[in-house]
Amino acid sequence: MPGLLDTCKDLFGSDDLYEILGIKKESSQKEVKKGYHKVSLKVHPDRVSAKNKEEATKKFQILGRVYSILSDENKRGVYDETGEVDDESDIPQDRDWSDYWRLLFKKVSVDDIKTFEKDYKDSPEELNDLKSAYLDSEGNMDEIIDSVLCATIDDEARFTKILKGLIKKKEIPDFPAFSKEGKTKKSERKRKHQAEAEEAELEAKKLGLNGESSLQALIQKKQQSREAAAEDFFSQLEAKYSKPQKAGSKRKAKK
Repeated sequence: MPGLLDTCKDLFGSDDLYEILGIKKESSQKEVKKGYHKVSLKVHPDRVSAKNKEEATKKFQILGRVYSILSDENKRGVYDETGEVDDESDIPQDRDWSDYWRLLFKKVSVDDIKTFEKDYKDSPEELNDLKSAYLDSEGNMDEIIDSVLCATIDDEARFTKILKGLIKKKEIPDFPAFSKEGKTKKSERKRKHQAEAEEAELEAKKLGLNGESSLQALIQKKQQSREAAAEDFFSQLEAKYSKPQKAGSKRKAKK
């Protein structure tokens, strides 16, 4: 039976536990929990289509095991020093990780969303996310808007101004997809986002959604269909807005 690190490599393309959680080796325990929460939200079995549920379940379980190591000072210390994990003393693989996850994190609320959006806009964190999205997409504004949290078509002009300033200061490269984008593509993007906004509003009215519980229902509806671009937006919102609750044979890493 493959060990944890081998399984991580197969499922996530890496056997670096920190890389899997999207954090650094020097990250604090708070950052470890935040990283686990963010990634587990993306692969939670309840958030994917039926055909992807089996793989998502495996990923979700492995993430739990990764978190159990990095959240334990002794296990983390051994891993940091040797690059090894003790599969034999690892916690049971059949543990109900969904229940455990719910003990660690509460559900997102409307107030969480409003508060975060207010603090996030024009913050250093948003700037870092914008730069990362620009570099990852090589200047594709469609992908940038879809990637940066809370971003809508209304943020395009602001993002464009910020990115042009960064290019001028040579902090980021000048990708043709950004600097040479034509008016037709920009118009298509605006029409697309307007159509998605109208679709989401219409769907909400059909379902009679309003208030916090309605937001949760809309998130679930979008996740089940996996068709509207707003689904990723809501998933990313919850990853950022949820606040942690207070909880009362060795394999060598391939470096």
